[in-house]
Amino acid sequence: MLYYLFNYLKTEFNYTGTGMWQYITFRVTMALLLSLVISLLLGKRIVKYLQRKQIGETVRDLGLAGEQTKKGTPTMGGLIILAAIIIPTLLFARVLNVYILLILLSTIWLGLIGFIDDYIKVFKKNKEGLAGKFKILGQVGLGLIVGATLYFNDNVVMSREIMSDKKLAPYERVVSSSERTTPDGQRFVDVKTPITTIPFVKNHEFNYAKLISWIPGAEKYTFVLYILVVILIITAVSNGANLTDGLDGLATGVSAVIGIGLGIFAYVSGNIQFAEYLNIMYIPNLGELSIFIAAFVGACVGFLWYNAYPAQVFMGDTGSLALGGIIASLAIIVRKELLLPIICGVFFVENLSVMIQVAYFKYTKRKYGEGRRVFLMSPLHHHYQKLGYHESKIAVRFWIVTVMCVVFAIATLKMR
Repeated sequence: MLYYLFNYLKTEFNYTGTGMWQYITFRVTMALLLSLVISLLLGKRIVKYLQRKQIGETVRDLGLAGEQTKKGTPTMGGLIILAAIIIPTLLFARVLNVYILLILLSTIWLGLIGFIDDYIKVFKKNKEGLAGKFKILGQVGLGLIVGATLYFNDNVVMSREIMSDKKLAPYERVVSSSERTTPDGQRFVDVKTPITTIPFVKNHEFNYAKLISWIPGAEKYTFVLYILVVILIITAVSNGANLTDGLDGLATGVSAVIGIGLGIFAYVSGNIQFAEYLNIMYIPNLGELSIFIAAFVGACVGFLWYNAYPAQVFMGDTGSLALGGIIASLAIIVRKELLLPIICGVFFVENLSVMIQVAYFKYTKRKYGEGRRVFLMSPLHHHYQKLGYHESKIAVRFWIVTVMCVVFAIATLKMR
């Protein structure tokens, strides 16, 4: 909102200093700082309020060290994260940008689902919370909206160079008659195409239409495939973040590191000079998303002030579902969804550990009459707790692993 205000002041009155609001780097810095301030100051008030109202966590007896000391710790702290993300974004981003609108919707949508789940657990005294089928329904609904918007909205485009010997595919179309010409004479147009980034290959691009191009006439139904992929990714990553939120500071720290990586991707893909230098796809108007990501990272880091061991507040599903949904939506928007198993390595392994544990237990029970386990407990962080590792050591080591995964993911931009 402030962008539009200062842009008006510059255009109409040419006030000194208003021009700096045009720079994304300035607004990114302001969003980061404000999100930290909000999470630190608002967080203190919310924690005290939750303590007064005795809105505490119900702890199941899993036989883990220190779990009973967490009983009664305030939950629903995800409200701090949501406020620290949404307020700076509304103030410093161009809120009419399609990517900003879409990511704000993702934040509020899954934050609301998580809030309902926490509300049922805390106020209705129902440990199960919101039924799983309703959570899945909400995730699928968000996937439909995100997938359909990215596929059909004409403001979501890729920049393509005009070459005399290269024609557009039947499933691609130019959405703007305007052309951009670089100083060295290259000509570019905006194109609608269901394309994404794929690591370790020369041209670094993959088109979803190619998956069904072998079926005559099937390419016109690429949108169905694309939306299904988006639904799968949003559901998997949001559940992965939810599973990872089992130790003090674990999900928060991991999410902050992932956010930094996605912020780098968004900035270079939305900047034509960096995109040309790295020889990656240029996505017009994507750079604005860096402001949201700065607020996201600031919110996570600020929340760690209260969530680091020993936690004064838990984020609850209000935070964990929202964090996972945000990360999934960001990756899809910046066309890096195929890198998610690398970027979100911790989420991926946590999900995988649960699936392996459940599948193996059912298999051995059916075959031997007694269920057996691969891990001492799943998700994976509980396995290490059972081995005697302190939870703060587990959390920090998972952060380090995430840093390594994100750095490797960024390196794939040049590993072809």
